[in-house]
Amino acid sequence: MANDANPQLAHEKQRVVRREDGVRTSSWRAFTGTLKRDLLLVFRRRSDIVNPLLFFTIAVTLFPLGISPESDFLAQIAAGVLWVAALLATLLSLDSLFQQDMADGSLEQLVISPHPLAVMVLSKVLVHWLVTGLPLTLLAPLLGVMMFLPDDGFGILFLSLLLGTPTLSLVGAIGAALTVGLRRTGVLMTLLILPLYIPVLIFGTGSVIAAVNGMAVAGHLAIMGAMFMTALVLAPLAAGAALRISLNG
Repeated sequence: MANDANPQLAHEKQRVVRREDGVRTSSWRAFTGTLKRDLLLVFRRRSDIVNPLLFFTIAVTLFPLGISPESDFLAQIAAGVLWVAALLATLLSLDSLFQQDMADGSLEQLVISPHPLAVMVLSKVLVHWLVTGLPLTLLAPLLGVMMFLPDDGFGILFLSLLLGTPTLSLVGAIGAALTVGLRRTGVLMTLLILPLYIPVLIFGTGSVIAAVNGMAVAGHLAIMGAMFMTALVLAPLAAGAALRISLNG
């Protein structure tokens, strides 16, 4: 009896393993398929890419015009100005994260699909970062030259934005999911998300200031990395739950 049971048990284990492998493969295909679809749609609506970059550039450019063009003064405020402008540009672009899918009905299909909703949300957040956060990160050093940012700050500015902008997109997805069913989402989403952005802003700006002043920056970057990993794990789950609440409500 034992000899008959062992092959049967081994066969059942193999079936379970194959089923789990099939689920993972299916979820990965759904993730990449959603990623490709959203990237194609975004590049058809090029204003979704251009508008945050234009806002970022204009916001940074207005500071020398409105406050003072003196290089010493601009060098002192450069880190804060660049980070605040990047944060606001990201916040400006969050409104389109789920709205287009809500309008054409594909968001409901996404929610009721057999694939984990958190995986689908993560795919959409990745698209948002690729078309918003990454271009802002690449553009920031160029605007840092205009703001007379000291040479020691450029590398840390790039690294801090590379860690911070994905966190902004992940956390912002929660607010976008909570307000997706509302007609006017701008002010409400700002009130919901902006307080959660403050720690990222503090440590992002602090890392650049510390680098300019010759101080250690490892602690700032480590905390930003921890915030990014926490958001990467929790934000897709929270955004998925918020989407279900918004659609069912």
